[in-house]
Amino acid sequence: MSLLGIDVGTTGCKSAVFSADGSLLALRYVEYDIQRPQPRTAELDSQSVWAKIHTVIREAVAASAVGRDIRAVAVASMGENMVPVSRDRSILGPSILNVDCRGEEYLADLESRLPNARLYGLNGNVWGNQYSLPKLMWIRQYQPELYEKTYKFLHWSSFVTFMLGGEPMIDYSLANRSLLLDIHREDWSDELLQLGGIDREKLPATVASGVQVGSVGARQAEELGIPAGTPLVSGAHDQCANQLGCGVIEDGMAMYGMGTFPTIAPVFCASPSADVMIGTGLNTEHHAVPGRFVSFIFHMGGSAVKWYRDTFAAEEHRRAQDAGDDVYPRLFGEMPAAQAPLLLLPRFAPMGPPDFEADACAAMLGLSLETRRGDVLKAIVEGNTLALNLSVERLPQAGINVDSFRAVGGGSRSDGAVQIAADIFGRPMTRSLVGETGALGAALLAGVGCRVYRDFREAVTATVQIGDTFEPNPGHHARYQEVFALYKEFRSLVQPLSDKWNALQRRLNEA
Repeated sequence: MSLLGIDVGTTGCKSAVFSADGSLLALRYVEYDIQRPQPRTAELDSQSVWAKIHTVIREAVAASAVGRDIRAVAVASMGENMVPVSRDRSILGPSILNVDCRGEEYLADLESRLPNARLYGLNGNVWGNQYSLPKLMWIRQYQPELYEKTYKFLHWSSFVTFMLGGEPMIDYSLANRSLLLDIHREDWSDELLQLGGIDREKLPATVASGVQVGSVGARQAEELGIPAGTPLVSGAHDQCANQLGCGVIEDGMAMYGMGTFPTIAPVFCASPSADVMIGTGLNTEHHAVPGRFVSFIFHMGGSAVKWYRDTFAAEEHRRAQDAGDDVYPRLFGEMPAAQAPLLLLPRFAPMGPPDFEADACAAMLGLSLETRRGDVLKAIVEGNTLALNLSVERLPQAGINVDSFRAVGGGSRSDGAVQIAADIFGRPMTRSLVGETGALGAALLAGVGCRVYRDFREAVTATVQIGDTFEPNPGHHARYQEVFALYKEFRSLVQPLSDKWNALQRRLNEA
């Protein structure tokens, strides 16, 4: 008996086959590039990405040698980004990403008509251009033919499930990323649909995570090497699947996802303080687990690690790829043991809470002729974590208490990176032994949906494994508190200059 979990991210997709006890039977991964057709835009070529996803599913199934024994399939995916499709499962256009600037022109009017306090009470979010609604409004206004002929706009989890033969349905966690879900009714909000001018029939039906939403079609089954009729189960936001895959399902726990989008995701049951959440730019979203909610503190600074690799170590990366090796252990091994002699503001891409800065403009303090390559990487790791701490430090004021963190994602393979997080946050950081928690979380959703497991707690108990716990070093934590105070001052000084610099660059580009 095996389960297929698919994890579709912003820059790559993983497909994995697991046994019922969580043993990884096969894993395949593929990267794809973000397209930037114009300045400040970002999208995925939906056709190209789907072809790669299809291939990586087929390869994982073939490598597992248990394709005919797969009991169910589920997909976890990145959040806000959607794909327009026709009724006959044709792809109609690209997927505009959450970091794309298109749609930002609507935000002021939307907020004037529905203040953040009302939106948060209805949807659990505050206004921001990273969500799906502004992108849908932009498509409706500037690409009316595409909007009219689209049968459904689907988040990537529901898109992949739909392309495999399932019904067009979306789980609550991903539906929330659209800004159109009534979080209490667990259905699309008529008020928000009317506010944005979006037609309800353009969206899939909403459903809880871990519920069967169709089955693999005959053609798709033949292409992929799994039985026709294999149940397709509703997935989740990839961050929620990551939480499930590393066992973060109880109040007081938080996940630190150390990937492209560094993300702190605490779990809670009681309603947090709306005033604090709004003031900090934090959301409330359904967990994949019933009766649990999560919030996300995030930014895209993890992509800076890939930028660092491709800029500072391109030849070493190429040689490692040719040899079938991973260059990251060597690069992380170059980080100095002491605190980095640099201070970084990781605005390599639009940021998340608390301020959601839209324009990319990173800054570094302390460069000199003695700066080494490893110093820059450590500054990136530290800067990414300090940026998250701007919101983490306010969680107790909202009534969300985090006792411990669980580290997942590519960055968590580095002892140094995990210890930095423990030292900055001042709390224990336990590393998951499951390297592919997103794919495992999706597989556990599949298992719950087809009754391999009675419930989510049994699924976690049967599969999740944890490794070393990194305790905060009191001395390091004290020093990082000083660094954090300087970080906030540096940020307040640089931000206005960054805005002027970006404005100048736009004028020069338009000239």
